[in-house]
Amino acid sequence: MRILAAMSGGVDSAVAAARAVEAGHDVVGVHLALSRAGGTLRTGSRGCCTIEDALDARRAADLLGIPFYVWDFSERFRDDVIDDFIAEYQAGRTPNPCMRCNEKIKFAALLERAIELGFDAVCTGHYATLIDGEQGLELHRASDNAKDQSYVLGVLTAEQLAHTYFPLGTTPSKAIVRAEAETRGLTVAQKPDSHDICFIPDGDTRGWLAEKVGTATGEIVDRSGAVVGSHEGAHGFTVGQRRGLKLGVPAADGKPRFVLEVRPVSNTVVVGPKEALAIAEIAGERFSWAGAGPVESSFDCHVQIRAHSEPVAAVATVSDDGVRVVPEIPLDGVAPGQTAVLYVGTRVLGQFTIDTTVSAVPVGA
Repeated sequence: MRILAAMSGGVDSAVAAARAVEAGHDVVGVHLALSRAGGTLRTGSRGCCTIEDALDARRAADLLGIPFYVWDFSERFRDDVIDDFIAEYQAGRTPNPCMRCNEKIKFAALLERAIELGFDAVCTGHYATLIDGEQGLELHRASDNAKDQSYVLGVLTAEQLAHTYFPLGTTPSKAIVRAEAETRGLTVAQKPDSHDICFIPDGDTRGWLAEKVGTATGEIVDRSGAVVGSHEGAHGFTVGQRRGLKLGVPAADGKPRFVLEVRPVSNTVVVGPKEALAIAEIAGERFSWAGAGPVESSFDCHVQIRAHSEPVAAVATVSDDGVRVVPEIPLDGVAPGQTAVLYVGTRVLGQFTIDTTVSAVPVGA
């Protein structure tokens, strides 16, 4: 196949490209410049898309003997990922920018251009596997459960999966990938993995949002509506948050309180006991299937609400109104805007953005 290898400058994408070359494919490397003013150097595991990353990707491509290009996707990244991130927080939701980047950049903008240029597939260093099933191509978890990235790939459609290539999916561990990089002479063999949000390299999401959208004093209330504190912008809070609340009125039972809800229209933050974070039902309208969808409108599955959270057995119901999921045990600290990915065994069925949640603990209980 003609393969376009997305090379971030990290060890995973470098080894994935190397395996594609070794498999006999016609490979071209490409690094995505996602910032017009990218930093020069990384700080440990923080940041990405720096000049250092681009140079690391180029060195890997040179060692592999493949053509290499840098493509400027900064405008698309700003519109589809950064601006979306800000808008979601302003709407009182908690977005996942990695999901949006995979959906809108790596497997939409990049894949579209790759196909236009005559490539058969885009190769990435994601840890996930593709299997030919009875009803077509299926997306499954990686062999290494600790590194599995099928959750953040749940946004991919059947058509996109048909043009993807994940050489690392069956690798038993990340240690094997690093050892292989050493053997191949790749200089990124021991480069730290990236963490946190790539466009907020210092990790201060609250401060970054305050710079983008400003501050506005509002009330912090308990579940009864009583005012227990104040804040400088509801966008700086997310469901499940405990730190940084600075409440002026202690709880009657003396226990810590957590953010239960963010109301952007009234600029209000609702807090309550930890037990109230338990969620008995989630639902959303924006959903997609990663391959063939379920035959029945109601089906058993497992739902995962974070990249590294444990999947929970559940019953999902699909209708014209969207997807509704009732877990066997309550989910913890779910926020509108998060992505719920549905699995059957190791297979990714699809995903939806959570719009509404139902607490397992009624007000006053």
